[in-house]
Amino acid sequence: MPFALLKYGLSSDYPAQVDLPPPTELKPAYDVVIIGGGGHGLAIAYYLAKYHGITKVAVLEKAYLGGGNTARNTAVIRSNYLTPDGVSFYSESVKLFQDLSNEFDFNIMYSERGQLTLAHTDATVRAFRQRAEVNKHFGGRTEMIDRQQIAELVPTLNLDPGHLPVLAGLWHRDGATARHDAVAWGYAKEAAKRGVEIHQLTEVQELIVEGGRITGVKTNRGTVQCGCAVQAVAGHSSVLAAKAGFRLPIVSYPLQAMVTQPVKPFLDPLVSSSALHCYVQQTSRGEVVFGGGSDPYPLYSSRSTLELKESLIAHAVEMFPFLAKAKLMRQWGGLTDMTPDYSPIMGESPIEKYYLDAGWGTWGFKATPICGKTMAELVASGGKVPELIRPFRLERFANFQQVNEMGATAASH
Repeated sequence: MPFALLKYGLSSDYPAQVDLPPPTELKPAYDVVIIGGGGHGLAIAYYLAKYHGITKVAVLEKAYLGGGNTARNTAVIRSNYLTPDGVSFYSESVKLFQDLSNEFDFNIMYSERGQLTLAHTDATVRAFRQRAEVNKHFGGRTEMIDRQQIAELVPTLNLDPGHLPVLAGLWHRDGATARHDAVAWGYAKEAAKRGVEIHQLTEVQELIVEGGRITGVKTNRGTVQCGCAVQAVAGHSSVLAAKAGFRLPIVSYPLQAMVTQPVKPFLDPLVSSSALHCYVQQTSRGEVVFGGGSDPYPLYSSRSTLELKESLIAHAVEMFPFLAKAKLMRQWGGLTDMTPDYSPIMGESPIEKYYLDAGWGTWGFKATPICGKTMAELVASGGKVPELIRPFRLERFANFQQVNEMGATAASH
């Protein structure tokens, strides 16, 4: 028996317990204020402290740590995107995810399982061939596979759902999952260990802008001055930007998912079909997770709906008919900030020293490590945009240099 396991067995402490410093009063000023205590905000704080020595940092979260979209996703990690910029960016994120448990000395339950995306039409097959080549060239492990290979990979999959027979598949070996809240906890404990302050139940009410530059933030617990600020508030990015006096090309839509009670293991890869607007995965505990496209209307609400439940279950049963007898355990929703090109906005804003981490749509969780690392480099350099995120700057919409990832969703929106 490993010594560490024996140690925890004889201890009264739970081994996954994250000890954060007790709540404190806000200081009058910080070098950096990060608005949003989800995975991205905590990752930025961690990389600032560990790799740039910037520890006079406050992370302000209006609710509880990791309680927004970080807690409301389906924990998928992948890099099989459409554009060279997208593949390069998310491939680096996958590499960072693979070593996070060692870096934190905290198990994030990273599990590399591969992702299979189904092609039901000739047009999709052609698009997947191009996508596979782009992925190979820019660092992803992605290839085309035929019906026979799909049947061997996922024996329980229905290859002929209704009028949409499966013709081929895009097999992405780097597809993985991780415990989403564990990622947030890991970044939080390591950032706090280095002196970063994490303030929960601290809502930013106003942004103080003087002479075109951010100088402070007003919260429900008082006003603090700052040298710079970063907004990382997935789902409410355009709302917070409006407080600073500028508009973002973002519309927010609800995105729902659901999970069954545990069943006997039958599915290792992550399986998705954009034609059926559905993706299916099985957790390590046996639950089956269903996800689909965003709701078709903008709304700042994370409530669940019967309409989505019915359509999503119908498509999941088309893919795996025996799931018709499974019992649904839970349904939830998050908010997706959608940009016109389905790519994020990272970098500088129209306000000096006010940096943007926004517009993540449905890929926020999978970008957590690389977003934290590159945004920390941006802040530490005083505004020099790292090459990896240069294509995602806000100015691209004015310069007609969009990074179109519209077809890269696991379940087309």
